Amino acid sequence: MSGNTAYDLDFYEWTQEQARVLREAGSARLNVPVDWENVAEEIESMGRSDLTALRSHIARIIEHLLKLEYSPARDPRSDWQVSAANHRLEAIGILEMSPSLRGKVELHFDRCWRDGRRLAALGLKKDGVAETSLPADCPYAMPQIMDDDWFPTNRHGLE
Repeated sequence: MSGNTAYDLDFYEWTQEQARVLREAGSARLNVPVDWENVAEEIESMGRSDLTALRSHIARIIEHLLKLEYSPARDPRSDWQVSAANHRLEAIGILEMSPSLRGKVELHFDRCWRDGRRLAALGLKKDGVAETSLPADCPYAMPQIMDDDWFPTNRHGLE
């Protein structure tokens, strides 16, 4: 492949367009033995799975940023940093393959925040941090969430 096709430039957008085109072809009742609707659905679902994965990675980043900021425990701080870095790399990789997902994830950001906050609350419970101690609204901007060099300041003075 040339590397400049829609498939190469934005996989998610390509899947949605291909699904639309396949459905149109199926509606035209071409005399070809293709299960147009199910083929279109499968292609469309490949794009949706990228969106689901991206949302999951962002929720995990948020989870670990909250733990880094709110936990009074020294360990496993470095594990949380490594995990956040890994999820950032995965999220960036998905966005490089499908740049149009950047706008989609903004539409789903509240869900990412709720999921990440809930996961953090469950993990912080063992450190004596109540879920009510965590902010109701996300204190992190998307550029911070995706920045490999940024971590929040710990509220207990830990490095």
